Amino acid sequence: MTTRLAATGMAALLALYLVLLGRTAVLLVLGADPIGKAIGVALLVLPVLGAWALVAELVFAVRSERLLARLEAEGGIPADEVPLLPSGRIDRAAADALFPVYREAVERDPESWQNWLRLALAYDGSGDRRRARWATREAIRRSRR
Repeated sequence: MTTRLAATGMAALLALYLVLLGRTAVLLVLGADPIGKAIGVALLVLPVLGAWALVAELVFAVRSERLLARLEAEGGIPADEVPLLPSGRIDRAAADALFPVYREAVERDPESWQNWLRLALAYDGSGDRRRARWATREAIRRSRR
């Protein structure tokens, strides 16, 4: 829950930053100095890109949370298979050992969003966040079919 709270706080701070940057850009565009106007136009692009990235990440988070809830309701989350360290974190060696099982499941049935989401959890447990996000996006795409 603290991760979700931190992410919400970071999103709020980014939104505030984008609003203030956009306001500064508009003031520069409305000013009389031609160089200031050029800088203002350039600064208008940044809040638009930042807002797009923020919305894309929030949509990704909501969709992945929904899929995880669906998988959990189906009893398909392999949480008990990976032992935890005394600190409560996933034992990476154990997660790495289970990884081939989930990769083979995706190879057997690549249309199953459940298999892709389990693979994403295996990637995440192994510490490979980039591939975990990629597999989660693939699970989201396949769940919409």
